[in-house]
Amino acid sequence: MGLFKRNPFGHILFVKKWLIRIFGALTHRRFRGFNELQIEGSEVLKNLPDNNVLFISNHQTYFADVVAMFHVFNASLSGRTDSIKNIGYIWNPKLNIYYVAAKETMKAGLLPKILAYMGSISIERTWRAEGQDVNRQVKMSDISNIGKALDDGWVITFPQGTTTPFKPIRKGTAFIIKKYQPVVVPIVIDGFRRSFDKKGLRIKKKNILQSIEIKEPLVIDYENESTDDIVKRIEYAIEQHPSFLKVISQKELEAQEALNKLREW
Repeated sequence: MGLFKRNPFGHILFVKKWLIRIFGALTHRRFRGFNELQIEGSEVLKNLPDNNVLFISNHQTYFADVVAMFHVFNASLSGRTDSIKNIGYIWNPKLNIYYVAAKETMKAGLLPKILAYMGSISIERTWRAEGQDVNRQVKMSDISNIGKALDDGWVITFPQGTTTPFKPIRKGTAFIIKKYQPVVVPIVIDGFRRSFDKKGLRIKKKNILQSIEIKEPLVIDYENESTDDIVKRIEYAIEQHPSFLKVISQKELEAQEALNKLREW
């Protein structure tokens, strides 16, 4: 890799690699120390193509969710299964991982700007800005940038566009799926809202069991399924349909009981 080689967004890969190494080392204990990260299904990652993969996930904090995924993805690609034990995996990270984030969030301070350099595709939200509800047109340049990222590698997106649970799925994600026809991998996360503040930067509570479940890719008929059909598929795949409310409450209880037993042992 040339010292000044850049990705399609103009970021120098050498700089990006070192930022991921440093930030990975600084955040590892947040998921394996202060709290424990339970991982399920990471073997799915090893069989994915190098590009045109779209990860869809529910969302609980601005940054901790994505950072945890960076750890899990790189650990899995380094041969670990459902584990981020031994941080050596971060030395040679996958550099073509991107994530979709609100432009105003990524400009709010030095740390978000550093995180943006590590892989953000910053877009303008069409429904909310500066804490107010808005209604504006989708910028086609934002859609094109997501397509550019998919062409180069893996993209993480949060189709609800908010950290509030059980909010509607935004149709823009379904539009992107129909337009670029990526491999779509659902992810379900839990525990981050209880262990971190809303931004995902400050540890709010320790000894919380966090979880990431990576599911098999969805089988989608890109030509014949409508955007509404795909929205409904996403809603169930990331367990954000209202029918999951009772199931998730039971899961949270069982997960915390399991963590308590493990500590007693």
